[in-house]
Amino acid sequence: MPDHGNGKCVEVAEKVLMKGNEAIAEAAINAGCLYYFGYPITPQTEISEYMAKRMPKVGGLCLQAESEISAINMTMGAAASGTRAMTSSSSPGISLKSEGISYIAGCDLPCLIVNVQRGGPGLGGIQPSQSDYYQATRGVGHGDLRLIVLAPSSVQEMASLTAEAFDLADTYRMPAMLLADGALGQMMEPVDFSLFEKRDVPEKEWAANGHGGKRKKNIINSLFIDPQELENSVVARYERYKKVEENEVKYEEFMTDDADIVLVAFGITARVAKSAITAVRESGIKAGLLRPITLWPFPKGAIGAIADRAKIFLTVEMNMGQMIDDVRLAVGGKCPVDGYTRTGGIIPSVDEVEDKIRRIAASL
Repeated sequence: MPDHGNGKCVEVAEKVLMKGNEAIAEAAINAGCLYYFGYPITPQTEISEYMAKRMPKVGGLCLQAESEISAINMTMGAAASGTRAMTSSSSPGISLKSEGISYIAGCDLPCLIVNVQRGGPGLGGIQPSQSDYYQATRGVGHGDLRLIVLAPSSVQEMASLTAEAFDLADTYRMPAMLLADGALGQMMEPVDFSLFEKRDVPEKEWAANGHGGKRKKNIINSLFIDPQELENSVVARYERYKKVEENEVKYEEFMTDDADIVLVAFGITARVAKSAITAVRESGIKAGLLRPITLWPFPKGAIGAIADRAKIFLTVEMNMGQMIDDVRLAVGGKCPVDGYTRTGGIIPSVDEVEDKIRRIAASL
């Protein structure tokens, strides 16, 4: 049983049937998160509700802030103390948090940010979407910064990747994001909370916490008046980012060994893609799937290697085609890259994707 540092442990059955949002919350608690700051927005509100019930029982704090802006800045303050902290929201709420996320990155603070995506832009709708891919991997805050971005495709991964995100954030001293969608947040599946191997993470010698005069005071800061000092800080941060790219790329391959048509999909659409691939394989069409689990760092090396033997790539996304740019860069012109998209909160059906694969196969 995991120890939260206060003598209290959480007992979790080997397998439990849970909603995706609740699995995130329970996994965070079991990973040692003691501070949660959020604000209700569909379709992630169950995270806040679950935390409100569970956090007091483990000696933690769940606080519903007056706004998303307050929530992200409270998360920054808690993270600065060296304690594991997280916040969660859905698409418009993450937009409001973007300035605070940039401050967190500028202060080199580890924390977890969860985005259970809904359709947009604007208020859009409350149905599932993947239209925040650009935001998560490109423009989640101002300045030169990156987040580690993990994309689960099952409720089990909602839990295991939440735990991993905390470890990655602590290891590289940077914020991590779990980028899910409304379908995964609301669906129920069995979860085994033991299916995660904890890393040895560095001691937080940088933390701004009490020490009784035993060491020099730590100062958490993202403001640099001297341009050279700021550049040195950004360059040093990018050296850490380089290590993330070298060591932390995660992806899954499904029937890619002999595939002529390689689908690239993440999250809930990867499950649709797998079913479509299984169906077309029965009629002799050689299709396969590469599923990015880390959206940043993106598995460009793996895609590039498959491009040496594949005839065409097909991205399947719940947006207007945001990941397709990264796939094209990874393929490097070795073969064509096509896309199949649905947006507005519509999940592509297996039949739709299967039909697209068959049309591509007929044209090869």
